[in-house]
Amino acid sequence: MSSADFLIREASQGDFDAVVAVEKAAFGHDEEAELVQALLSDASAQPVLSLLAYEGAEPVGHVLFSKVTLGGPARNTSGRLLAPLAVVPQAQRRGVGGSLIREGFSRLKSDGVGLVFVLGDPRYYARHGFQAALPLGFAPPYLWPAYADAWMLTALGPLPEADDYGTVVCAKSLDKPEYWKE
Repeated sequence: MSSADFLIREASQGDFDAVVAVEKAAFGHDEEAELVQALLSDASAQPVLSLLAYEGAEPVGHVLFSKVTLGGPARNTSGRLLAPLAVVPQAQRRGVGGSLIREGFSRLKSDGVGLVFVLGDPRYYARHGFQAALPLGFAPPYLWPAYADAWMLTALGPLPEADDYGTVVCAKSLDKPEYWKE
């Protein structure tokens, strides 16, 4: 599948059922769909960027970027958290997830966002420009040592110089320890 084979567009309120269907199909349960619903209605997550990928008329992928607050030298840098990224099973390993990430980065950068964080598989996200965030001084809301390598970031602009930026503060909907295990 190439980007010419599918369309990525910003999800609207009318697309909520499609977003939920993609999340449930991708993960095989309701947890991520419920998280998306919570984030979309959470004022502390705003502004969010919600993108849907379509193959023909069928939704095959979804990504959500929600607001994070940064401390220290980065306090004036706009940040987002990528969570979740979902691709339906029949469209996985065909470039949908990577295309959603790239499109998200492009839109976020044009909106002045400087940093994007993710808690995910380092092998996958490193291919899309992410690097370990802890060595750069950005701590996740909850730190489970077994998942330290999974806490990653990518800079869409210059990264302020500092030894310690502190803890990244996410939306209230994500402020639960169980969400911080990869």
